[in-house]
Amino acid sequence: MGSGKSSVGRFLSGKNDVKHIDTDWLIEKQQGRKISQIFSEDGEEVFREMETDCIRELLSRNRKYVISVGGGLPMREVNREILRELGFVVYLKAEVDTLEKRLTGDNKRPLLQDSNLRDRIVSLMEQRECTYEALADIIVCTDDKDFAQISAEIMEGMKYENTGN
Repeated sequence: MGSGKSSVGRFLSGKNDVKHIDTDWLIEKQQGRKISQIFSEDGEEVFREMETDCIRELLSRNRKYVISVGGGLPMREVNREILRELGFVVYLKAEVDTLEKRLTGDNKRPLLQDSNLRDRIVSLMEQRECTYEALADIIVCTDDKDFAQISAEIMEGMKYENTGN
Protein backbone atom coordinates (compact mmCIF):
# COMPACT_ATOMS: atom_id res chain seq x y z
CA MET A 1 0.00 0.00 0.00
CA GLY A 2 1.32 3.36 -1.01
CA SER A 3 4.15 2.09 -3.20
CA GLY A 4 2.61 3.66 -6.31
CA LYS A 5 1.10 0.60 -7.97
CA SER A 6 -1.98 2.31 -9.38
CA SER A 7 -0.27 5.53 -10.42
CA VAL A 8 2.72 3.78 -11.99
CA GLY A 9 0.37 1.28 -13.64
CA ARG A 10 -1.62 4.08 -15.29
CA PHE A 11 1.57 5.83 -16.40
CA LEU A 12 3.11 2.63 -17.77
CA SER A 13 -0.04 1.65 -19.64
CA GLY A 14 -0.25 5.07 -21.26
CA LYS A 15 3.37 4.89 -22.38
CA ASN A 16 2.86 1.44 -23.91
CA ASP A 17 -0.70 1.77 -25.24
CA VAL A 18 -1.89 -1.18 -23.12
CA LYS A 19 -5.02 -1.04 -20.97
CA HIS A 20 -4.49 -0.60 -17.22
CA ILE A 21 -6.58 -2.60 -14.76
CA ASP A 22 -6.54 -1.94 -11.02
CA THR A 23 -8.05 -4.98 -9.31
CA ASP A 24 -9.35 -2.95 -6.36
CA TRP A 25 -11.11 -0.55 -8.72
CA LEU A 26 -12.51 -3.43 -10.79
CA ILE A 27 -13.87 -5.16 -7.68
CA GLU A 28 -15.44 -1.90 -6.46
CA LYS A 29 -17.07 -1.43 -9.87
CA GLN A 30 -18.38 -5.01 -9.99
CA GLN A 31 -19.65 -4.90 -6.39
CA GLY A 32 -21.01 -1.34 -6.48
CA ARG A 33 -19.30 -0.49 -3.19
CA LYS A 34 -15.92 0.52 -1.80
CA ILE A 35 -13.30 -1.95 -0.56
CA SER A 36 -13.71 -0.61 2.98
CA GLN A 37 -17.44 -1.37 2.79
CA ILE A 38 -16.78 -4.91 1.51
CA PHE A 39 -14.37 -5.46 4.42
CA SER A 40 -16.83 -4.16 7.01
CA GLU A 41 -19.92 -5.92 5.61
CA ASP A 42 -18.49 -9.21 4.33
CA GLY A 43 -15.05 -9.54 5.92
CA GLU A 44 -11.53 -9.81 4.58
CA GLU A 45 -11.81 -13.45 3.47
CA VAL A 46 -14.74 -12.68 1.16
CA PHE A 47 -12.77 -9.79 -0.32
CA ARG A 48 -9.74 -12.06 -0.86
CA GLU A 49 -11.97 -14.49 -2.77
CA MET A 50 -13.16 -11.60 -4.91
CA GLU A 51 -9.53 -10.75 -5.68
CA THR A 52 -8.85 -14.32 -6.80
CA ASP A 53 -11.98 -14.34 -8.96
CA CYS A 54 -10.92 -11.01 -10.47
CA ILE A 55 -7.46 -12.13 -11.60
CA ARG A 56 -8.81 -15.48 -12.80
CA GLU A 57 -11.20 -13.56 -14.99
CA LEU A 58 -8.39 -11.34 -16.32
CA LEU A 59 -6.35 -14.45 -17.14
CA SER A 60 -9.29 -15.94 -19.04
CA ARG A 61 -9.48 -12.84 -21.26
CA ASN A 62 -6.14 -13.78 -22.81
CA ARG A 63 -5.21 -10.13 -23.42
CA LYS A 64 -2.29 -7.93 -22.41
CA TYR A 65 -2.81 -5.54 -19.52
CA VAL A 66 -0.84 -3.56 -17.01
CA ILE A 67 -2.44 -4.84 -13.81
CA SER A 68 -2.15 -3.21 -10.39
CA VAL A 69 -3.12 -5.53 -7.55
CA GLY A 70 -3.86 -4.89 -3.91
CA GLY A 71 -1.07 -5.55 -1.44
CA GLY A 72 -2.73 -8.60 0.09
CA LEU A 73 -3.52 -10.34 -3.20
CA PRO A 74 -0.11 -12.03 -3.62
CA MET A 75 -0.32 -13.58 -0.16
CA ARG A 76 -2.49 -16.44 -1.43
CA GLU A 77 -0.58 -19.17 -3.28
CA VAL A 78 -3.32 -19.54 -5.90
CA ASN A 79 -3.01 -15.83 -6.67
CA ARG A 80 0.75 -16.07 -7.04
CA GLU A 81 0.29 -18.87 -9.57
CA ILE A 82 -2.22 -16.79 -11.54
CA LEU A 83 0.00 -13.70 -11.44
CA ARG A 84 2.88 -15.73 -12.87
CA GLU A 85 0.60 -16.90 -15.68
CA LEU A 86 -0.56 -13.35 -16.34
CA GLY A 87 2.99 -12.26 -17.10
CA PHE A 88 5.87 -10.13 -15.84
CA VAL A 89 5.53 -9.39 -12.11
CA VAL A 90 6.94 -6.17 -10.66
CA TYR A 91 7.34 -5.46 -6.95
CA LEU A 92 7.27 -1.71 -6.35
CA LYS A 93 9.12 -1.32 -3.08
CA ALA A 94 9.25 1.71 -0.81
CA GLU A 95 10.85 2.37 2.55
CA VAL A 96 8.73 2.69 5.70
CA ASP A 97 9.33 6.46 5.92
CA THR A 98 8.13 6.92 2.33
CA LEU A 99 5.04 4.78 2.87
CA GLU A 100 4.18 6.54 6.11
CA LYS A 101 4.43 9.93 4.39
CA ARG A 102 2.28 8.77 1.44
CA LEU A 103 -0.36 7.05 3.58
CA THR A 104 -0.81 9.59 6.38
CA GLY A 105 -4.44 10.70 6.39
CA ASP A 106 -5.56 7.87 4.08
CA ASN A 107 -8.91 6.51 5.25
CA LYS A 108 -9.67 4.25 2.28
CA ARG A 109 -7.49 1.29 3.25
CA PRO A 110 -9.17 -1.00 5.77
CA LEU A 111 -5.97 -2.64 6.97
CA LEU A 112 -4.51 0.72 8.03
CA GLN A 113 -7.40 1.82 10.22
CA ASP A 114 -7.53 1.74 14.02
CA SER A 115 -3.81 1.43 14.60
CA ASN A 116 -0.53 3.27 14.72
CA LEU A 117 0.21 3.82 11.01
CA ARG A 118 3.97 3.28 11.17
CA ASP A 119 3.63 0.11 13.27
CA ARG A 120 1.00 -1.25 10.89
CA ILE A 121 3.18 -0.55 7.84
CA VAL A 122 6.15 -2.29 9.48
CA SER A 123 3.97 -5.26 10.45
CA LEU A 124 2.52 -5.65 6.94
CA MET A 125 5.97 -5.36 5.37
CA GLU A 126 7.33 -8.04 7.70
CA GLN A 127 4.44 -10.35 6.75
CA ARG A 128 4.58 -9.71 3.02
CA GLU A 129 8.06 -8.72 1.86
CA CYS A 130 9.53 -12.21 1.44
CA THR A 131 6.50 -13.30 -0.59
CA TYR A 132 6.69 -10.20 -2.79
CA GLU A 133 10.41 -10.70 -3.40
CA ALA A 134 10.02 -14.39 -4.26
CA LEU A 135 7.20 -13.66 -6.71
CA ALA A 136 8.74 -10.67 -8.48
CA ASP A 137 10.53 -10.82 -11.80
CA ILE A 138 11.96 -7.41 -10.90
CA ILE A 139 12.03 -5.23 -7.78
CA VAL A 140 11.92 -1.47 -8.33
CA CYS A 141 12.46 0.92 -5.44
CA THR A 142 10.08 3.88 -5.75
CA ASP A 143 11.58 6.17 -3.09
CA ASP A 144 12.38 9.63 -4.48
CA LYS A 145 11.57 8.60 -8.09
CA ASP A 146 8.95 9.89 -10.48
CA PHE A 147 6.68 7.74 -12.63
CA ALA A 148 8.92 8.12 -15.68
CA GLN A 149 11.98 6.84 -13.81
CA ILE A 150 10.08 3.90 -12.31
CA SER A 151 8.51 3.01 -15.66
CA ALA A 152 11.90 3.16 -17.40
CA GLU A 153 13.32 0.69 -14.85
CA ILE A 154 10.38 -1.65 -15.39
CA MET A 155 10.69 -1.48 -19.17
CA GLU A 156 14.43 -2.14 -18.96
CA GLY A 157 13.77 -5.14 -16.71
CA MET A 158 11.19 -6.50 -19.12
CA LYS A 159 13.56 -6.06 -22.06
CA TYR A 160 16.28 -7.90 -20.15
CA GLU A 161 13.83 -10.68 -19.22
CA ASN A 162 12.64 -11.08 -22.82
CA THR A 163 16.21 -11.53 -24.12
CA GLY A 164 16.59 -14.61 -21.92
CA ASN A 165 19.41 -13.16 -19.82
